[in-house]
Amino acid sequence: MSKDLVTLLRELFAENGLDKYELEIFEEQGQIRLSGTVDRWEQVVLAGHLAGGLRDVRGVVNEIAAAEGGPPPYEAPPGDPTVIGKADVVIIGAGVVGAAIARELSRFKLDIVVLEKESDVACGASKANNGMVHSGLVQEPGSLRSTLNVRGNELFEGVCRELDVPFHRCNLAVVVFNEEELFLLELLKARGEMSGIPVELIGPEKLASLEPALNTAIKGAVLAPTTAMTCPYKLTIAYAENAIANGARFYLNTEVTALEQQNGSIYKVVTNRGSFLTRYCINAAGVYAGRIAEMAGPPEFTIHPRKGELIIFDRESAAGHAVMATGILEMIRDPHTKGGGTMITVDGNPEWGPSAFEVSDPEDTSVTREGLERIIAKFGPLMPGFDARSAIITYFAGVRAATYTEDFHIAPSRHLKGLIHVAGIQSPGLAAAPAIAELVLQILAGEGLALEEKAEFNPRRRENPPFSSLSLQEQNRLIREDPRYGHVVCRCEHVTEREIVDALHRPLPALTLDAVKRRTRAGMGRCQGSFCLPRVAPIIARELGLPLEKLTKSGPGSELFSRRTKESPHRKEAFLS
Repeated sequence: MSKDLVTLLRELFAENGLDKYELEIFEEQGQIRLSGTVDRWEQVVLAGHLAGGLRDVRGVVNEIAAAEGGPPPYEAPPGDPTVIGKADVVIIGAGVVGAAIARELSRFKLDIVVLEKESDVACGASKANNGMVHSGLVQEPGSLRSTLNVRGNELFEGVCRELDVPFHRCNLAVVVFNEEELFLLELLKARGEMSGIPVELIGPEKLASLEPALNTAIKGAVLAPTTAMTCPYKLTIAYAENAIANGARFYLNTEVTALEQQNGSIYKVVTNRGSFLTRYCINAAGVYAGRIAEMAGPPEFTIHPRKGELIIFDRESAAGHAVMATGILEMIRDPHTKGGGTMITVDGNPEWGPSAFEVSDPEDTSVTREGLERIIAKFGPLMPGFDARSAIITYFAGVRAATYTEDFHIAPSRHLKGLIHVAGIQSPGLAAAPAIAELVLQILAGEGLALEEKAEFNPRRRENPPFSSLSLQEQNRLIREDPRYGHVVCRCEHVTEREIVDALHRPLPALTLDAVKRRTRAGMGRCQGSFCLPRVAPIIARELGLPLEKLTKSGPGSELFSRRTKESPHRKEAFLS
């Protein structure tokens, strides 16, 4: 098998112009390891995809370097060996998957610690995706992504009900514009049926009745009714708050710098703020999961960042649209993307995207004019009557953490006992999160962790309803009890001072402007914070006991104010002149 895989891969390299480079290929038990140097980053990714696409390959470690366009150098902060705590399980990463695992582990008599290098949970892909709870329709049947997507979708509504998180079934229609492509819909329908997903092949008439705003030139669609929408960052916050209520501890602004072992087992997790003793560690570090894995020994997989841009439109522009998601069929043509689509968020804003293209920098969340034009050109034909350019209120990008096999990598480390990798969790990672947490518990039990349920576990968490959604009678009652409810600080989203204060004193408190935004929607409206920023910032500073100069947008390095105006050297120079 070794010779066959290597030979086949060399033939693929030759077909794609990579044979002119002195690339080394090593294979062992289905694990491919690549090394050498090419000219551009795109060629690095191409080589990895060629290897990962082979039938018998179970993992790819891509160490090929690019002469230009490679990832930026990484400098780890100094680690602090001082032991500041211990836990039965340490989870690295507080995205939706890490938070879901923490919540599930908090059901048991265990000490749980979650480490997050950012200033809040959901600061990576978990805040920068379209919020779709995929049905599993477009996943490769039999893959881990497919299995966990379908199971996660089944669990999702119950999880959102327990955690008081928005969840709306919306249908997904995957469409084609050409009659000669209708056979692709048949293939997609068969794929969904292989995975046990409810699917229906429909014509233009039924599609128009479901979503009148769609282009009448569409020739057919596959409907996936179990598709849903949620708010990804609100779900992550809810998972974390419920885990905290059940005893888990979250450490923010805490970056892992090393893993230490004793007798081949995990012993200590070292961070920039101190060290934690533990017997088990979950690597749920997203785009940095490969970096964490290499702290335990030779690399077992490679993460390549894949950026996706999205556009959010004014809520008023949703008039006349049904709550339905529409996707363009691309997953059969390009196995590395599902195609993206148009949808409406749980907050009522139309949303288009995401795009999908490879980047070398895992923190490249930039959005360009060219990127926005690509999205409008791609999805505009779905809704020809929608004036996209005039309705845009904001745009953003997230970075997916993809492996070269394009599947999840969830398994115990091959080099360090007690370390469990939960890596390569790209889309549909949000939909799969509840099922991923289930699987990780099974793996931990298999690795020897005793899971004794605690009687006092409370699976429920309640969110205060937005003040703007209450009846006038209820609003008046709250204002009489606390006049801060009568002080609207965000006019676009009708967010009050009391709601800002509550966000700053929750079980998982907001510590930055962006964290407040995620919890309250202050700054997410049409003006994107131009009115409320000067009003929200003093409230945060007052409640946290911080001078305004220390207030940040999203953590250290993103200070909102450099100094007070009277302390500006430019002001002094102007006065003296």
